[in-house]
Amino acid sequence: MSGTKARQVRHSTAVQVLGRIGMGCYGLVYLLIGYLAVRIALDGGGQEADGRGAIAEVGSTPLGGALLWVLAAGLVAYGLWQALMAAVGYTWIDKRKTRIVKRVTSGARCVVGITLGLYAARLAAGSAEQGGDQKQQEFTARLLALPAGQFLVIAVAVIVFGVAVASVVKGVRRSFLRDLDLSSLPSGTQRWVERLGRIGYVARGVVFGVVAVLLGYAALTHDPSRSGGLDAALRTLAAQPFGTVLLLVVAVGVAAFGAYCGGAARAQRG
Repeated sequence: MSGTKARQVRHSTAVQVLGRIGMGCYGLVYLLIGYLAVRIALDGGGQEADGRGAIAEVGSTPLGGALLWVLAAGLVAYGLWQALMAAVGYTWIDKRKTRIVKRVTSGARCVVGITLGLYAARLAAGSAEQGGDQKQQEFTARLLALPAGQFLVIAVAVIVFGVAVASVVKGVRRSFLRDLDLSSLPSGTQRWVERLGRIGYVARGVVFGVVAVLLGYAALTHDPSRSGGLDAALRTLAAQPFGTVLLLVVAVGVAAFGAYCGGAARAQRG
């Protein structure tokens, strides 16, 4: 697809509507991760507090089968929208380097969105899979088995930590507002979207920072079982002194990011 054709597709009404609905579905996943993290803080049980656990939670409801298909379609639509953004998006950003970074980030969100969407579809079809932490540990084990595997895992940990820091900075500096057209939102909701975004990006950065630390520790000890995804990171927080309070605060922040995605979907520059 040529660049001109891709831009035309990106600006089409159908793609804009589906992409924004998909962003709302993406936000719902984070809302549910926040809810599952609260359950971990209070009783240590429930689904894994990650994207797969959130989707499984949807599937456990009375209308779970139908809702999973809707969520699957929405997440895949979000992923495809992000693919278009990665190809020809962020034209309102003047600095070429910044625009490239944002396009790479959209590419990563494309992979996440489509992966979660396909998982929701497989779950709706009755196909069960292993949890996110187990897949993370298997991936770490495969890397460690390679020549210079320890170095590779450390490199991944550094990248994840960089993502974590960038997320915190984004929240503190409110740079996410550059990608929004707040004038498209009702005046009463604009301030709330900004506040939710600030809280959400910082909390998301904290969780990814813990994921990076777990990966680094797994590399240094050459023990892939020490690594893990979002669920392992949240349970690690819960295990710290004052862990229940700490996890509850982070859980609220993660849920805030989900609410931000839902609120910002309409204002997102496309």
